[in-house]
Formats: sequence, C-alpha cells, structure tokens
Amino acid sequence: MNSDPKSTSIPAVGGRPVTRSIRQGNLRQLCSRGSFLLVALGSLIAGPTPSRSQDIPTAPSFVDDFTSFDRARWYIADGWANGKYQNCIWSKSQVRLSDGILTLGFEKQKLKDRDFACGEIQTKQRFGYGTYEARMKTDAASGINAAFFTYIGPTDKQPWDEIDFEVLTKDTSKVQINAYIAGKGNNEKVVDVAGGTDKAFNDYAFVWEKDRLRWYVNGELVNTITDPAKLPTHAQKIFFSLWGSDTMKEWLGPFSDPGRKLALQVDRVAFTALGQPCQFPQSLACSIK
Repeated sequence: MNSDPKSTSIPAVGGRPVTRSIRQGNLRQLCSRGSFLLVALGSLIAGPTPSRSQDIPTAPSFVDDFTSFDRARWYIADGWANGKYQNCIWSKSQVRLSDGILTLGFEKQKLKDRDFACGEIQTKQRFGYGTYEARMKTDAASGINAAFFTYIGPTDKQPWDEIDFEVLTKDTSKVQINAYIAGKGNNEKVVDVAGGTDKAFNDYAFVWEKDRLRWYVNGELVNTITDPAKLPTHAQKIFFSLWGSDTMKEWLGPFSDPGRKLALQVDRVAFTALGQPCQFPQSLACSIK
C-alpha cells in the first residue's frame, strides 16, 4: 500500500507484555522483558476450550474483522524495541483502525534512540491446536518485515515455540514460513504468493495439530511438518508486526528511508480450535480435514 488511510489512533491498554526474539539467518536475539501478570491471569480466567485431540489448553475460538478494536483481546506494543537490530520503536500511534481494516505503520519519527516508529499488536491470551487465519496486505520496501505469527518464550516462563508467516517486503512475490521449537529453527521455507503480497489482500493460514503442522496460502497447502521434534507443544500468543532493520541486510535486504509511511493492513484474523465448527464461510476450517 502506498498511502495511509484516514484513520484514528487506538491507545495502548494494560501493562507491558512479553516481546519475542528475531533471528538473522539462524541466529535470534532474545529480548528479555518482565512477565505480563495480567495477561496470564486473563488466560486463566478465560479457561481452556475443550475440543477433539486438544491436550494443550487454549483460549476460545474467535473471529476479529476489526470493525472495532477489542481491547480485551489485543495489547498494543508501545515505547520500546525488541533489540538493537530493530531500527524503530513500537508506537501506539502506528496502530490504526479504519473501515474494518487494522493498519500497522512504519514511518520516520524520532523516538528515543531510533529514527523510525513502527507497529505491533499481540493477543493477551494463548492459543493451542487449531486453525489460525489472517487476511492481509503488505507494503513493498527493502529492509522491512511484515509478519503474522504465534510465539511464546522464556519471558512467559515457557520454552520458545513459534509459528511464522513473514513477508520480507524486499520481494513481495513471496512469503517465508517457519517454526521454532524450544528455540531451534531450521524449518524455513519461502513460498510464492500469486499476484504479490502488496497488490491485494491474501489469505495466510496454518493448521496446528498434535501430529502435524500445515501452512496454507490462499487456500493452497504450501508446507507440512510431521516430525514430532519439529512440532510446537506450548500454547502461544498471536502477533502482527511491521518493523525494519539497518543491520539484517542478508535476510531483509539493505534498508533505506522509504520516504513515505509504510503499512501492513489486516482485514481479518481468526482462530478456530481443533474440533470446533468453522466460524465464517471463507474459513479454511470449513474445508480441510
């Protein structure tokens, strides 16, 4: 997207949650933050959703079409960066809602020791086995990462598990998928996105089960993992983020000031717990087995 839609900022809520780590190649730098006690308590109050083959506790199924911002569900990152490699500071001013679209921004704005501001949201609850879906559109620029992923880690007093869709917007014809289990990756795969991630909204989904993990792009299966050693085993939070780096040139491409505001737009996100009925007609959960 090349223009910023008319929108209004959404203020951050709650205390500071956990941040995840980012890798360069196979190296990730873990950012240690204080535990977010209110998030943990909220998950306990919500309780698990029982379902077929569901032996990881999970928050309930949901669909969010962003007609409004659910403050009970989402936390907005504000006031810090995940590490020195990140050239921007998370800012609530970069999280906006307009006409049923969530927009995360990246733009030149001096905050603390960084020259750019960027946007991230994450759920306050953790989710287990099921179908995770997001319909989103990226911008195009070198040195930028636009991501839809799940994560849990040491600052939640849990092993580091993660499932990723990451668009390295230096090449918007592709999306990188990945999984980290107990901090170990090497599961990267780059797959094509017909028409490009920046020209239209595309559907990204993964189905996480006890014995397999499958990734889909626009309803097409693009990768499957069945090796037990490569399957996550801990409930995770759902994230969307848009950020840049001056140093991760090999992975993200060389960064230069884009001279305009960049955007990651999200039209819809959904989680359907394993064994639960699908929640909307276009859901992958309606058709897969």
